[in-house]
Amino acid sequence: MMTSLVLTIIGPDKPGLVGLLSRTIADHQGNWLESGMSRLGGKFAGILITQVPTAEADALITALEALSTQGLKVTAERSEEAPALDTLQPMTLELVGHDKPGIVREISQALAARHINVERLSTELTSGSMSAEELFKAEAELLAPADLDPDELQQALEAIAGDLMVDITLR
Repeated sequence: MMTSLVLTIIGPDKPGLVGLLSRTIADHQGNWLESGMSRLGGKFAGILITQVPTAEADALITALEALSTQGLKVTAERSEEAPALDTLQPMTLELVGHDKPGIVREISQALAARHINVERLSTELTSGSMSAEELFKAEAELLAPADLDPDELQQALEAIAGDLMVDITLR
């Protein structure tokens, strides 16, 4: 029997952290499944899911927590079963506009009001090609209820986009 663990990781960025994590997981017969990691504000930050034999789960969690002596804070949570995908419809949202506070808040509130789950979110600030102003870019993979009206969602997002002065594409 296998146990899935979702791990969040943060610590000072330095070479070898991914190797340290992967060795610790492998030492407990774990399998590294999915991950997203990056350098943010001088810190190494990431999230990953691993599967480990149930008999090894507690020992792996203890070993991961012990990595704090090397400056790496790891939090482990046992994962739950995901809802059946046949009851959900996947969508992708892309957004670009001048950076200003509140963009993620406004969009996420509109999605949550329609019971849309954000599966993956990636954001970045880039320099505008025609100006020195910073552009905020976001891409999100979404799972929406099967009965969601995509046209209603598109209209709601367009209204928000007009207020925020951003461009939103929904596919």
